[in-house]
Amino acid sequence: MSRPVEEQVLGLISEDELVSLTTALVAAGGENPGGTEEATVEVLKAFCIGAGLEVSTDTVAPGRPNFTAVLPAVLPGVLPGRVQPGGVQQGGIQPGILFLGHSDVVPAGTGWERPPFEPYVRDGRLFGRGSTDMKGGLAAVLIALKALRDAGVQLPFNAALACTVDEEDLGTGIRAYTAAALADPSFSYSACVVAEPTDLETVIGCRGDSYIELKVTGKSAHSGRPADGRNAIDAAARILSLVRDDHARLQSDQDPLLGAGTWNIGLIRGGTGTSMVAAECTVSLDRRLMPDDNAQQILDKLLAQISEAGIDSGGISVEASVTMEMPGFRTPASHPLVANAVAALADAGVSSAITGWTAACDGGFVARDLGVPAIVMGPGGLNDQAHQVNESVSIAEIVAAARAYALMCLRHGTG
Repeated sequence: MSRPVEEQVLGLISEDELVSLTTALVAAGGENPGGTEEATVEVLKAFCIGAGLEVSTDTVAPGRPNFTAVLPAVLPGVLPGRVQPGGVQQGGIQPGILFLGHSDVVPAGTGWERPPFEPYVRDGRLFGRGSTDMKGGLAAVLIALKALRDAGVQLPFNAALACTVDEEDLGTGIRAYTAAALADPSFSYSACVVAEPTDLETVIGCRGDSYIELKVTGKSAHSGRPADGRNAIDAAARILSLVRDDHARLQSDQDPLLGAGTWNIGLIRGGTGTSMVAAECTVSLDRRLMPDDNAQQILDKLLAQISEAGIDSGGISVEASVTMEMPGFRTPASHPLVANAVAALADAGVSSAITGWTAACDGGFVARDLGVPAIVMGPGGLNDQAHQVNESVSIAEIVAAARAYALMCLRHGTG
């Protein structure tokens, strides 16, 4: 696109409109666990219809709709969205750019200086639960798409926002979204930008995450005769020793971008009384994944070690399962998507470092299941604001993100 067109689009990005939309999204709540994302989706839907974008919803659980907004491709004589088998667009319509976000937020908790879902602005920041993670990013994407629409820009590809539910817990939304996309012959994107908070750094790789649940069963007995029983807590402690040893081994092989996989013992419950041998013990483990890791294979290896050590014998049994897995991803620093992001941010007034993330996000599903290269880039701070009491986001960062997203759309496919 020409520089005058870019300047016209950027001139249509309104700080007041960004603040208004972010405020409405924060006020809509969406704490998870809880399944209350519907109010946020209603705000998104109303804004997008008013902005002239195409919208759709897909209810993946009661009261939990995935939401998609599209600025459709426009070419003379070509019907928007029509594709040939295999995703090859008819009439020159090109694979598009997909922005990805989520509508849920973590529970607000206590200790806020003001009610967490009554957002307010102070000293250039917008405060409220979800302002950073990630209502500000959602607003920035939609304001960018609206500016493109208002400017009358006719892109030769679809530019879309997919907003999923349940990102903060089990990933129900992104699993449903990728399954639907795989079955949709019109799905054709060559770049994905996850609008999660990165302080506007360009994140080209993320670790994944998984939850592993262990249930250790023994035999109860009186504590005065512990040999009559089989202590499940003792057996669980031996398993956790294996976990700690593996964690230490992993730290000896650090990836320069993503660090290493990790184990964390998150929850443990066991026993029914101090004077009784514990018949049961359950353990919840968090296992962070490198991009090529497979959680089930990791669990299978742990179960083999448990058997080799003789822990699951002599009256002790161990059951285990992977209850959640979110894949990691890595996009080459040389990929055109990365160059587009860095250049767009520079022209929006931001010098963006190319980095990696030790957190996990839904972008891993898009990269793994749909084969679409992904980055993470959005307003707000992951480590100092997301999931924190008195969470806030810089209004200047939301504006810069919206400007960068618009420029990325204008320049997509030209590099």
